[in-house]
Amino acid sequence: MSLLDRYHVFVHNVSAAFGYDYNDATPDWVHPFIHLILVLAPALLISVGLYLAIRGVLKLWKDRSMPAFHAEPIRGLEGSLFSTVLRYSRRQQALMIMVSLIAMPILYLTLELPKQIVNNALDSDRFPIAVLGRDLDQVVFLMLLCGLYLLAIILNGLNKYGLNVFKGYVAERFLRRFRLLVYRQWRSDADSRNQSEIIPILAQEVEPIGGFAADVLALPILQGGTLLTILSFMFVQDPVLGAAALTVLPIQLVLLPKLQRRVNALSRTRIREVRQLGRQLSDQLRERQVNPAGLLPVSTSFRELERVRRKIFRLKFFIKALNNFLTALTPFLFYSLGGYFVIEGRITLGALVAVLAAHKDFSAPLKELFNYYQTLEDTRIRYQEIMAFLSKSIQPLGHAQPDNTVPQEAGQFERSKQRYPALSLVGQGAIATS
Repeated sequence: MSLLDRYHVFVHNVSAAFGYDYNDATPDWVHPFIHLILVLAPALLISVGLYLAIRGVLKLWKDRSMPAFHAEPIRGLEGSLFSTVLRYSRRQQALMIMVSLIAMPILYLTLELPKQIVNNALDSDRFPIAVLGRDLDQVVFLMLLCGLYLLAIILNGLNKYGLNVFKGYVAERFLRRFRLLVYRQWRSDADSRNQSEIIPILAQEVEPIGGFAADVLALPILQGGTLLTILSFMFVQDPVLGAAALTVLPIQLVLLPKLQRRVNALSRTRIREVRQLGRQLSDQLRERQVNPAGLLPVSTSFRELERVRRKIFRLKFFIKALNNFLTALTPFLFYSLGGYFVIEGRITLGALVAVLAAHKDFSAPLKELFNYYQTLEDTRIRYQEIMAFLSKSIQPLGHAQPDNTVPQEAGQFERSKQRYPALSLVGQGAIATS
């Protein structure tokens, strides 16, 4: 037996394990779908999962083997963002986790009841039917199922509303405490060269950190649980269609994180450029005489900010478009292969409708998890930048580093003239723009 024949036998065995035994009478177009859904996509998903797990373990081992050095501990703040959030909101996090877990059985009811309505209330001739010892006709049974579905929707909405309101309370409470800790640390600094940088830090850079404090545990548990609940519901209806929902997931796990790392690098550059711009404007405000040459570094910072933000926008919209395209490929498999299963009598029409409705909800938690990963990286970068700022501010006066602001600005001015030749045309009473 050749290797190709062994592979086909293996695919047939896997398909039989999923409850679908196809043979030569099966249409030819079904065979590639079976190979892709049951063999190729799961193998790729397992490979990607092992790669990410090994890389995470190696990164964790590397971080632990390299001791982190801090010149002096910062009062009230931990070295890790997770540690700081859990230090001040441990009880609130536990309560949000409990509320998130309560939403899982309610979600399963909202998925199961439409299937029961289509199969047992609309497409059935077994009436009257006995429910709790009482005989119900078709219309009454239909109204009963619709009432239960409405009740499940109301409970699900109330659960989400209460959770979101409480998350807002936790976020604002942590944000106020975090701002106060940063402000106290800045006030204890006797060096005045960082006065201009504290304004964007307290006004803008701490905002995402406060919002992330409410989502640090509740969001992955809620959205991850929603994803597993919907996936379990799909597998209960038909294992092949449940496996089809995971076909494009390996591609998303490989491409999207790589693109997001590029966005994170650009976000770090943008934060540093904004602080540099604030320092330049503060220095100009302290000057008593207007210096025409001061326009050059500011104009260069404006150009650099525009260039970085354009790159960020292009990458973010490309990630969003790619994710939407990959998510839209799965319904194609449902309509084609699932429709064939309905024709063959493998599944009911209500089950296919329920799977399609469930997949519509399946993409939302998946997007939320990817957005959580993006927010996690961005917030971690912001927290590290703020900790670096505070670490500089707690240096003792006797060991303060010399101020190299003027040489740095001079070097930046020379680089600006080389990059933008039109900037060298600035003279007495003249302003050059390129």
